[in-house]
Amino acid sequence: MIDSILTWTVQRRLASIEHFSQNPHEVQAQVLQDLLLKARTTEWGKRYGFADAPTAREFAQRVPVSSYEELYPAIERVLRGEPDVLWPGPVQWFAKSSGTTNARSKYIPVTRESLQECHYRAGRDMTALATALYPENRILAGKTLSLGGTHGPNPFRPDDESSRVGDVSAVIMQNLPAWAEFLRTPPLELALLDEWEEKIDRIARHVLGVNVAVLAGVPTWMIVLLRRVTELAGASNITEVWPNLSLFLHGAVAFGPYQELFRQLIPGPQMRYLEIYNASEGYIALQDQPNSEDLLLLLNHGIYYEFIPLEELEAEHPQALTLEQVELGKAYALVLSTNAGLWRYKIGDTVRFTSLAPYRIRITGRTKHFLNAFGEEVVIENADAAIAAACRATGTTVRDYTAAPIYFDASDASRGGHQWLIEFSQPPQDPARFTAVLDHTLRELNSDYDAKRHRDLALSPPVLTIATAGAFTRWLARKGKLGGQHKVPRLSNSREILEAVLLEL
Repeated sequence: MIDSILTWTVQRRLASIEHFSQNPHEVQAQVLQDLLLKARTTEWGKRYGFADAPTAREFAQRVPVSSYEELYPAIERVLRGEPDVLWPGPVQWFAKSSGTTNARSKYIPVTRESLQECHYRAGRDMTALATALYPENRILAGKTLSLGGTHGPNPFRPDDESSRVGDVSAVIMQNLPAWAEFLRTPPLELALLDEWEEKIDRIARHVLGVNVAVLAGVPTWMIVLLRRVTELAGASNITEVWPNLSLFLHGAVAFGPYQELFRQLIPGPQMRYLEIYNASEGYIALQDQPNSEDLLLLLNHGIYYEFIPLEELEAEHPQALTLEQVELGKAYALVLSTNAGLWRYKIGDTVRFTSLAPYRIRITGRTKHFLNAFGEEVVIENADAAIAAACRATGTTVRDYTAAPIYFDASDASRGGHQWLIEFSQPPQDPARFTAVLDHTLRELNSDYDAKRHRDLALSPPVLTIATAGAFTRWLARKGKLGGQHKVPRLSNSREILEAVLLEL
């Protein structure tokens, strides 16, 4: 009976994917109207006339594009329990992530609609596609091992046990329906532990005897878990423990640096890898083709999309394009209106389209410089503040700097950290002190960085390399970008810039 239900669900979701792929513009127009109808009685709905059923053009003219900082006053009211501000009723759950300029963490509302119509619907779509792509693997015959974060009390309502904040993965797991919980492992009491060292060890011991067919999570932590399971089992690789393991659904960080390591940990031709683009703000896209980096944009999941060309991003009133207006190969900043009450919200990611029929994208970066090789999401504001604190502590000043991931073992992409190449006006007398303050400040400012640095499990202490005087100037001159508005990119997920400046030392 379970197989029959699952087969029916897979076929139904495949038909839905086919429908929005073939009718993208009509589907998106309907999504917008559904959002406006549901939110018409909210404060924002009344302010911007949602009850008038504005067209896409009228909607764009009425409602401003907002960053998190600009939307935060309304979000804070929602956090404090005020109903009907951005979305009907009160909101009890919030996804916490880093990357904001005005606080250690962002708090993104997660409504019942966003859970059911976005995250869970997209999860079923991913399962349906994986089953259709790899029917021989029988991924539904075993458990899905999902590795996520934790949740805790809402800091704005600490006495209200019904309101919680946490990683979006934890919010999703905590609210899963019973049938979905039956298909996954480990149990919630282990999956939601907040002490990562204990969590990894206890989960590893629990899943030793489980028939795991699918992995789901961030590569950084999954590697740590797989190694612990292999160690406990006394096995040479994970397939000796889980012979039916055949699929890894991964996201949050670029997978390229981890590919070879996963091949070593999970040898065998049966293993498949599919990428998902699941953010705190919603489940946006998924990989629907094997051996492709392109992600299918999900169009009927309660998200209405707009796209700002990067050259217009800093304009006072940037012109956002609808899906019909985008072009192949151009980079756009992603703007979302969602069934969590985010209206024309700049998520901070940039994408480019690789296909217009159906609409497929690739994630090209962030609207801000960032470091996210290990899921740490360090943004330029974090870096500048940490550099300033280290300078104050050591009595020096920085002339220029850039930072990039560093992998301490070329065969092991999970063991790494950040290399900071810094040109000082005068090098600090105690470089170790400078590095320690830099690291400590980043941990205070950024909860994701702090989690990855916990006991060096996923991220080692930063490595400081002191640049000789003029190294950055020589690099800019060699690039023909000396003077004017040209600046050294501060943070990058690639080592290309840092390695190029090292040649100037």
